[in-house]
Amino acid sequence: MDSIELIATATFGLEAVVAREVRELGYENVVVENGRVTFRAAAGAICRANLWLRSADRVLVKMGEFPACSFEELFENTRSLPWPDWLPENANFPVRGKSINSQLFSISDCQAIVKKAVVEKMKQRYHLPWFEETGPRFAIEVALLKDVATLTIDTSGVGLHKRGYRKLASTAPLKETLAAAMINLSRWHPERVLIDPLCGSGTIPIEAALIGLNLAPGINREFAAEAWPVIPARLWQKARQEAKEVACRQHKLYIRGTDIDRDVLSLARYHARLAGVEQHIHWQQSPVNMLRSRHKYGYIICNPPYGQRLEDLASVEQLYREMGQVFKTLDTWSYYVLSSYRDFEKLFRRRADKKRKLYNGRIQCNYYQFFGPRPPRRNSFLATDSESTGM
Repeated sequence: MDSIELIATATFGLEAVVAREVRELGYENVVVENGRVTFRAAAGAICRANLWLRSADRVLVKMGEFPACSFEELFENTRSLPWPDWLPENANFPVRGKSINSQLFSISDCQAIVKKAVVEKMKQRYHLPWFEETGPRFAIEVALLKDVATLTIDTSGVGLHKRGYRKLASTAPLKETLAAAMINLSRWHPERVLIDPLCGSGTIPIEAALIGLNLAPGINREFAAEAWPVIPARLWQKARQEAKEVACRQHKLYIRGTDIDRDVLSLARYHARLAGVEQHIHWQQSPVNMLRSRHKYGYIICNPPYGQRLEDLASVEQLYREMGQVFKTLDTWSYYVLSSYRDFEKLFRRRADKKRKLYNGRIQCNYYQFFGPRPPRRNSFLATDSESTGM
């Protein structure tokens, strides 16, 4: 397996962010499409991509892609693919599917046909009449888009947003992958101050700390492909050892998370402890209108409430007004705000320098970006150690 075609799936709007992460891992021939980033690499890339990709949803092995306007085409082309090269005879290989703008619109029928085709191919290699499927899991997906079928195997298992540190959830939690993407889109540098004044259970500050310390986000979890015989254990060991060696746990970070809710701050501290970044984030119970900082330059990155429920709308609108009043006092800072509220800029009383459409789950949002001036010289924006508690 000198060269495997892999797909890093991405939430709509984050494809370019994921592509940049793939390139930063050293992989080339990157192709960006809606909802996915495709690249070729050796088998070790399965391990490294799962451990390191911060904003991708999953890493898939692309088994094949072909036109499929009939069930016969789907069956024959699926059967021609090298399934036994990946699946052992005891493999557990469920098939899921989706179909968009295709003649083959019955997902259940497509799943059944793909399953039958894979079984027929497996029979040729293993000479068995049936398969018990008691071994490692190889989740197969058949995705039909405009009469083109793409067959993949999921290497990740549970989604990559499951880092392993968020055991408890607050109301409407932000996915870790989206939080990481928000930070990367801001171009925040670990030497700069970062504050989330509406931090909730702490996802944005924790993801920032993982980035600032160069910690692989998947280092503390397992992946489906770790149980695959086709991926040698030494490749996983090598990838994890590499991740440990490049971690920069001694970096001094200037990250603060504040929230008015004492209970969610307790969750944030608990999650930071599980993520191994507890000592690198300052948590504080405080309302937005009390936001202050002694630092001249910094970043605010936050995901405030959206007012999805009518009974919450008035309080959310008032919150946005307060944010506008308070943020403008930090006139040399940059602000990054995710919200689905259409009139956010009107209430905030400033037009964003840039907007980017993103999805928080199924909610369409805008990522409002307000750029502050560059610091006049390197490190001029850092306070002394004695001021660190007044970030």
